[in-house]
Amino acid sequence: MEADIVQQLVTSGATTLVGLMATEAWTQARSRFAALFGRGESDETEAAALERSRVVITRAQESGDTEAVNDLTGTWRGRLRQALLEDPGAADELQGILDEFRPQLPARGGVTVHNTISGGTVNGNVIQAQNVHGGVTYHQAVQPPIRPFTGH
Repeated sequence: MEADIVQQLVTSGATTLVGLMATEAWTQARSRFAALFGRGESDETEAAALERSRVVITRAQESGDTEAVNDLTGTWRGRLRQALLEDPGAADELQGILDEFRPQLPARGGVTVHNTISGGTVNGNVIQAQNVHGGVTYHQAVQPPIRPFTGH
């Protein structure tokens, strides 16, 4: 399987997994994901780890801690990647789980954004984004100085 397809599947899987943790479908989804991670050997251990994550996600969502949600999504993204590396056949199983449970996720509505610029007038660019990873750099082209016309 191509690396970019695996990346998309893993990212979608982690996002769906974390999103399902706050839904009524969680119990069913948890057992399916536990079987995927445990590969039949330690489903109960995996189910317990998933349940601990659900508690963290629930608390983070209640307090508006998006960083904790993003961190946990990243953790499960890594676990999914590892599962697919160890067993390429797990990709089909993951896709089946996503096809089954993705429709049960709540519809994602728009995000309310409130921007405040303080400290006076801003005569430059303003960047508006929900999440920025790796920083933002802005390079302004250097303009030659304006010289007054002297008539010569």
